[in-house]
Amino acid sequence: MKLRKLLLATALLSGLVAAPLASVPVLAQDQDAGGDLVATEGGGAPVQTTKKGNSGFLGVIFGSGALGVILWTALFVDGAIAIYFIVDCFVLIKPEKIMPASLIANVEAAMAEGDVMKALSSCENEPGPMANILQAGFSHVEEGFDVIQEAVTAAADLETERIMQRLTWISVCSNLGPMLGLLGTVQGMIMCFSSLATGAPDVGSLALSIGQALWTTAGGLCVAIPSITFFYSLRNNANRLILRMTAQTMELIKGLRNVEVVGDEEQA
Repeated sequence: MKLRKLLLATALLSGLVAAPLASVPVLAQDQDAGGDLVATEGGGAPVQTTKKGNSGFLGVIFGSGALGVILWTALFVDGAIAIYFIVDCFVLIKPEKIMPASLIANVEAAMAEGDVMKALSSCENEPGPMANILQAGFSHVEEGFDVIQEAVTAAADLETERIMQRLTWISVCSNLGPMLGLLGTVQGMIMCFSSLATGAPDVGSLALSIGQALWTTAGGLCVAIPSITFFYSLRNNANRLILRMTAQTMELIKGLRNVEVVGDEEQA
């Protein structure tokens, strides 16, 4: 079921990125088929003339020059990286990976017996964020409960930062998309005004420059909108799991108070 949701999310993101781009050939063919209306002498009816131009998505890309090709390549790479980290976070940020039930059960059983070494061994056998936090606390069991709490808090902050760093890359990709699109828009407008500066501009070239400017903006937004949506969804899920993990960890290390007291009595 979760794999099906993951595939559905990936397909949705890919579709949102590819749908506007796939419509470029259709729009180009409609423009080529439409032609221009030319008025005839003597007030006759306008005659429609056809004019061939660059059609298809490749025409939009390569018609914008070397900088346009670089910008479109950067947009595709940005979208691919966003998809990779979204899938990666869907796989890793879930309860089974962060706080497995088997680890919690084993640690609870070991703490019920007062066997700290057994609990530490359980953490080593099932590595993960929660296991690393518990392992940091169990490693300082002889130094007092205050030191244990400090070690657990430091380890929890470290694991939280590791989780959030993965999510940050999705946010970076969502911010880069509109910026790359805006740069493509500026380049297209520069080409447009350069055509106007030469005198009587070619209407077809002028329209192509404006179209290239708008399509780069659309491409950037197609990367940014799904990416920012998945970012906030995954971040909220990660925050809920981190809070649950922190509460569960503090519940488990409460038993270390008794272990410390028993140690003091034995020394006395």
